[in-house]
Amino acid sequence: MILLSVDAFCKKYSVDRSQTSSLKWDNVAERFGKADLVPLWVADMDFKVPEEVQVAMIERIQHGIFGYSVVPDSYYEAYFAWEKEKYMVTAKKEWVRFSPGVVQSFYNMVHAFTKPKEAVIVLTPVYYPFFSAVSDSDRKLVRCALKNDQGDYRIDFDTFEAAIIENQVKLFIHCSPHNPVGRVWTKAELERLFKICKKHNVMIVSDEIHRDILQKGTDFYSALRMEDYYDHLIVLNAPSKTFNLACLLHSHIVIPDEKIRKQYDEYAKEYCKSEVSLMGIIATEACYRYGSEWLEGLSNVIDYNFHILQQTFAQKAPLIIMSEKQGSYLAWIDLNAYVEPKNLESFIQEKCGLAIDFGEWFGKQNKGFIRINLATKPENIEFAATQITQNITA
Repeated sequence: MILLSVDAFCKKYSVDRSQTSSLKWDNVAERFGKADLVPLWVADMDFKVPEEVQVAMIERIQHGIFGYSVVPDSYYEAYFAWEKEKYMVTAKKEWVRFSPGVVQSFYNMVHAFTKPKEAVIVLTPVYYPFFSAVSDSDRKLVRCALKNDQGDYRIDFDTFEAAIIENQVKLFIHCSPHNPVGRVWTKAELERLFKICKKHNVMIVSDEIHRDILQKGTDFYSALRMEDYYDHLIVLNAPSKTFNLACLLHSHIVIPDEKIRKQYDEYAKEYCKSEVSLMGIIATEACYRYGSEWLEGLSNVIDYNFHILQQTFAQKAPLIIMSEKQGSYLAWIDLNAYVEPKNLESFIQEKCGLAIDFGEWFGKQNKGFIRINLATKPENIEFAATQITQNITA
């Protein structure tokens, strides 16, 4: 396998996304009120998919027919080989259901496994659709804050269990790896967390969409390896974050337990009637067959970009706190030592010229934090690092 350098990967796969109906690039003015901001917000990439994926999709387009389709056995072979090789998971075809996306699956899980007014718990700060899937569905949202020690986030297990008991929680939506703080949970942490859930008969929905993009030397432990908890477990994963396929509308709902599958299928009979995404199936199979080398190249870019921020901040603004990015392509940054939270938006947008995700979007207690998307050319990250540090010290 020949790995591309950071420069070579960016030269081959980086693309100008402006004027392509890109949410990230072309919706900046609507979202932030200014058009001339460098967009480092919504979690998608500025890189093309692997060449083999483009070829597979073009071949289907040239075929010219996009009617009702089934998922071929070759798809499951590629998907399960990826699971086995990367995560030591042995999955089965009967476990898998499909969804247009992980966010849609959040809503489906809430509706399928809880009733109105029942409680759903999440660990905060967390990706904001976790909140909306609960609050939009007339369920009770229970927030359990992670413990933050200078950017090192840990689970407060005692508080988590107490909140479950107090609110009679029925469902836990888990983020693994955790967005936005970048933690990859250890086997021991997952074991303790899931043990609490099983003790109190809480269903676990584990969102593993960021699992493929890991810091060098970090191992991801999938919930699907935890067979003792299958009777309380559903796992959500997708190629969309890894390979930038979000608008192909294709993700997996993996349900190892037959009883839980039957419950979900009963719900789906009434509420989930869409066909599978043909192009999503084709692209995903090609990604899992041919995408490992591309993913290695991408990971090198992500790590390189993270180190740009880390080194620039350490040299020029050492009181900035960056959480260690074990997983995902997102940097979680605490600017409270330099910028008052009430001034953060004007600082980032007016002074620095950036469009980013603000910490409060992930929970109100995160004032003064920002999330920066690293899946872009290093020049954009260098610009962000320079703008933030220069304006802090100006």
